[in-house]
Parts: sequence; structure tokens; C-alpha cells
Amino acid sequence: MEDEYIFVDNLHEHLWTTAKFPSPCAFYEVFDGHGGIDATLFIKNKILNYIVEDSNIPTSIKKTVKNAFVKADHAILNASSLDSSSGTTTLTALITRRTMLIANAGDSRAVLGKRGRVIELSKDHKPNCTAERLRIEKLGDVIYDGYLNGQLSLARALELEEILLSEEDEFLIIGCDGLWDVISNQCAVTMVRKELIMHNDTGRCLSALVKEALQCNTCDNCTVVVVCFSSDPPPKIEIPRSQKRRSISAEGLDLLKGVLNDL
Repeated sequence: MEDEYIFVDNLHEHLWTTAKFPSPCAFYEVFDGHGGIDATLFIKNKILNYIVEDSNIPTSIKKTVKNAFVKADHAILNASSLDSSSGTTTLTALITRRTMLIANAGDSRAVLGKRGRVIELSKDHKPNCTAERLRIEKLGDVIYDGYLNGQLSLARALELEEILLSEEDEFLIIGCDGLWDVISNQCAVTMVRKELIMHNDTGRCLSALVKEALQCNTCDNCTVVVVCFSSDPPPKIEIPRSQKRRSISAEGLDLLKGVLNDL
């Protein structure tokens, strides 16, 4: 098990140096390690300090988080005590008042539940993704059989997405690819919403998601964080039986584009 997570509902209470942050402020993160636990624990212990110590707070939260990721990357490269074969993906969610910033490096994923609908907040950085493949090849590396240089099944570009939360936004799900390999975004949102309506317990929501992933024969570790934006359960939504909704997700669309580009 090389996964880790950070769950801080009140950043001001967690770190005394957070006076520069707007209030309220919360921070969540998942890590999917590989080649050992060293890199995961190293970044987990440092990333929050890199964020709160940045001089760009509070003028630019986005620049602050970007700087923290770059600093963490350099630090892990220069840490001689770490196993050089270990690495980690990471996805963070920093919420300040009604603004949420998602930062993703790797193939973990964040989705927002909005009155039962899915809002995709991140893009999986897989080597066979068209944009990632072109970026990797431009840097002089190769994709072989879906793996970066024939070894790693992910790429780690840095992606930032900032959104303004509304009253319709009910909860956030962030998780490692062990969950998303076998459960679709919509299925995860539907499951969490149904569980919250029944018992309004995020812990039981997490258990249900992981249990479902295991029953779907996931081949990877499952680390998931669910963040609710209200203490009340989501309201029930009645959809007319005659109403039919068909759509293709962003992940499905990207996969289709990749297939067509390879023809």
C-alpha cells in the first residue's frame, strides 16, 4: 500500500501560519505512490508547508499552489535519502471561501457532484492520452505499449482548475486510479449521493465506493476522499420517466479522439 491522503477541514486551526489565507479554508489531497512509499511520505510531509510559506499568498492562490508543486518536485529529486525508484502522483483541492482550486499531477481524479450531475475537475495524465503523448514525445521520450518509456503507466503534467462553488454543488470526490479504473464518474457521484440521502455519513460513502471497486475487480489500491459542502443531506430529485439523457464523458471523448488519431 503506497497511497496516502491529507484531510484538513479547517486549515487555520491546523497550521498557525495560515493567517494569510481567507477564512474559511480547507485542504485535501490524495497520493498514489509507486516503487515504494518514500516519495509519497516525503511529499505528504512537505506540501502544505510549501503552500502556506509562499509569498504569493493571498494575491494568487493558483500561483502559490503551482510553486508548491514545482518546489516539491525539485525537493524530491534532490533528496538523497529517498529510494530513487519511488515516485508519486498527487491531486489537491484547496478551498478558500467559495473558490476551489484543483491541482493535479498524474492520473488521480477529481469530480464534483452537482445536484446529481458530474462536473469533471481534472484530466487523467495517461501516456496514451493524445495531448500527453505529444508532450512526452516532444521532450524526447517514447510511449511503448501504453507505458512511458515502456515502464510507467502515467505521465505527470501539472494541471490547475479553479471554480467558484454554488449552492447546487453538493460534494467533491477525489481518488486514485484504483477507483476510477473500474467505476465511472457518474456512477461514483450517483452512489455517493444515494448514500448521503440515506444516512448522510461520508465514512459509509467511502466504504461503499471502495467495496464497489473491489467487487469490480480493481487491480490497484483505492484511496478516496469525499468532501461535503453542507451538513444537510442532498435533496431528492425526481426525474420524469419519459426523460432520457445521453451524453459522453470527457474521458470517453478523449479516448475516442485517441483511437481516431491512431487510425
